Amino acid sequence: MIQEKTSADIDIDKRIIKFISTQTCLAISTVNHNKPFCASCFYTYLEDINMLVFKSKPETQHIQNALKNDSIAGIIHPDKLNKARIRGIQFTGKFIVLKETLLEKAKKKYYRQYPFSLAISGELWAIEPESIKLTDNQLGFGKRLDWEKKKQ
Repeated sequence: MIQEKTSADIDIDKRIIKFISTQTCLAISTVNHNKPFCASCFYTYLEDINMLVFKSKPETQHIQNALKNDSIAGIIHPDKLNKARIRGIQFTGKFIVLKETLLEKAKKKYYRQYPFSLAISGELWAIEPESIKLTDNQLGFGKRLDWEKKKQ
């Protein structure tokens, strides 16, 4: 069960949050029986609980894999690439099946951001990041900002 968190519990660098919050597409990688699979999805970020929400059909390979193995890896690149400046997120996390109040919260934000997706079949799912690495050459060549979820 996902518990509500405070920003003090999460403690992510604001530059990481800003980057995640201003992009729209992520790519995830799942694995089942040693067979990897990747998928690209529109997402929204629930900053207050540090959760990435995306929509996909339950029968897709990446969702089937994630339902069997909840470890996820992924990337978020800028929506607008600048070849002179490398920027992007690499993350790992846990796949979450959204239910009840968390599902309602996710629907509200996701469908406000992507109203056209109401007409597309699929369900909302989430990823709770466990580690995030932002590479941003705007901060200096090879500059990285790292975050890891606190162990409980």
